[in-house]
Amino acid sequence: MKMKILAVALASTFLGGCSNTTPTSFDDSAPRVLVYSNTAWYRHPEVPAISGWLAGVGMKHGMVVHVTETPKDLSAKKLADYDVLVLNSTTDIGKSLDDAQKQAVIDWFRAGGGIVGLHAALVHHDHWPWFTALAGCDFDSDSEFVPARVVVDPGAVDHPIMRGFGREFVYTADWTNHTKSVTGLDGVQVLARVDETTYEPVRPYFQQRGGKPMGADHPVIWTRTFEGGRFFYTELGHDVRSLNTPFGIQHVIEGIRWTAADRIAARRATEQE
Repeated sequence: MKMKILAVALASTFLGGCSNTTPTSFDDSAPRVLVYSNTAWYRHPEVPAISGWLAGVGMKHGMVVHVTETPKDLSAKKLADYDVLVLNSTTDIGKSLDDAQKQAVIDWFRAGGGIVGLHAALVHHDHWPWFTALAGCDFDSDSEFVPARVVVDPGAVDHPIMRGFGREFVYTADWTNHTKSVTGLDGVQVLARVDETTYEPVRPYFQQRGGKPMGADHPVIWTRTFEGGRFFYTELGHDVRSLNTPFGIQHVIEGIRWTAADRIAARRATEQE
């Protein structure tokens, strides 16, 4: 298997705000996470750094995290070892996987698997209709890396992914404009939106190419239950700066835990029989 667990040394670079205790063993409740970061369109320069950050932060929070860029690792046999598949800005994922690999992901997800999409995981995926249906939207344009007002949905203030940061706060990132809002889609819970009145939502590059803001309803973090599996998406993840903060760490870790919950519960129930 062409995988690797990123070096523990990476953790010291990216783990501000985390526990200083590194787990030496993992119990059956530990989320088993596969980070996939192959790209078939634009590749963000910090994809490798973010994979390292995920490995380090996940380890600090009691997770088993493996990283791969090899499409063959998304086979039915190998996916069976994992609870969560994290898509690290996997632009145009429909072109990076063959039909058998796509079907393996679909079958695994429908059997209770969890998918986490970071930032450009929802960019140009229209070559894979199933994933387009899961995502609920595609990419239009984005902003510069700027501070903006994030508004937590009233129904999500106490959600573990958002808890502790109040009803609104200012956060710095580059904010993606999607082709449509996912608000109201079956199984979607929008956790937070960005207030476009507090920043310029379309940077000049995309202004010249017809990029459009989303307006008042601009979700940036959401969860979805879909066809038996769990999906979590965050616009954060263009680079490590947008993730390596107290909020960034909490919401990614809790997002992974949320997506892993069904698989972990099923595994523990089987082991108790």
